[in-house]
Amino acid sequence: MANITKRGNTYRIRVSCGLDINGKQIIKTLTYKPEKEMTPKQIQKELDKRAIKFEEACKNGLVSNDPRLTFAAFTEQYLTIKKDTLSPSIYEDYSQTLSRLINPQIGHLKLSAIRPVHIQNFIKYLSETPSTKIYRNGKTVNLNKKRSPATIKRILAIVQSVLTQAVKLELIPSNPADSKKLTLPKAAAPKIEIFSKQEAAEMLTCLENEPLQMKAIIQLAVITGARRGELVALKFSDIDRIMKKITIERSAYKIKGQPIRTKPPKDFETRAVSIPAECLALLDELKEEKEREAAALGDQWIEGDWIFTQWNGEPLHPDTPSKWFTNFLKRNGLKHRKFHSLRHTSATLLLYGGVSLKQVQGRLGHGNITTTNKYLHLVAEADEEAANILSSMLTIRKGGKEEQQSSETRAV
Repeated sequence: MANITKRGNTYRIRVSCGLDINGKQIIKTLTYKPEKEMTPKQIQKELDKRAIKFEEACKNGLVSNDPRLTFAAFTEQYLTIKKDTLSPSIYEDYSQTLSRLINPQIGHLKLSAIRPVHIQNFIKYLSETPSTKIYRNGKTVNLNKKRSPATIKRILAIVQSVLTQAVKLELIPSNPADSKKLTLPKAAAPKIEIFSKQEAAEMLTCLENEPLQMKAIIQLAVITGARRGELVALKFSDIDRIMKKITIERSAYKIKGQPIRTKPPKDFETRAVSIPAECLALLDELKEEKEREAAALGDQWIEGDWIFTQWNGEPLHPDTPSKWFTNFLKRNGLKHRKFHSLRHTSATLLLYGGVSLKQVQGRLGHGNITTTNKYLHLVAEADEEAANILSSMLTIRKGGKEEQQSSETRAV
């Protein structure tokens, strides 16, 4: 049971955590200072809440009141807590970034002593030093180019997450990496790239002479708006030919040194998406091709029911569609865009065609409709462009100057 004592205008919460190896009682403490405008009843309610939370954290071994606890030491606890909540690829990225970049710079600082100035200095370091690449053999190479503002913000987000967890465990009173306390490098808002309706049609026409597997994955990307990892993780058993739907219930990912694995989709949004008959026929054709390949390879074929595979039936590497797509666009003289732009294109064309925002959210698997809202300005831009095209079509030249021809003049 936590013990609460008042000391001036602050309160001290003490929790007994058993005995150490010398038989001495282990006591952990937490200091709480109420806001000035709080009533005694509000203070007591908040004290009870914090005491219960602090006691549970102590019992679970997640709290250390050692004033020498460093940022680097706490990141070990942080990663243990986050292992089941972060996706495997994000968890791996956080682990690597912490060990190779963040901890070497601020890991030695005592957690309780970190101030915004330390984080600001770290941002300065990231801005002034070149980015690096670490190869599989562990060798680190400077790339001789500075980190972009977006990259710096991504690294800072990891620091913020670690310190937010420390605040939740009440190891520190506030987050010194809060963006409101810092001056961050200015980053341009990321531009959402899409294929226009005409460009998408041209691209799909160019697909006719491409391998069947790649033709199918590009068409599915445009029609379903699915993410690359979700497409790679599709199985033939996910296809409902009667209802003309395909279920998206997993996403493939690859971590260095490990086999390709699957996880639930982002935001855990399992969904069934309608697909046209032409797309179903293409998938049936692909299934027949896979069956012929399996028969030819015999025991070498690894059966997994995957729609998109490597030569031996294993699931396709998640990076393969992007690499192939880049080469495909280049071969056909089409403007370069990322594979993910097919997802953006799908959403934008649906909205421009009159499909509701809620329906598009469901097809794309967005956990929050505010994410889907970002496509609305693209629809507005497309509508404005269409208006300009119509305007230019109704414009005639007179005396070397452009004039808008009125309906009355045309009628005469």
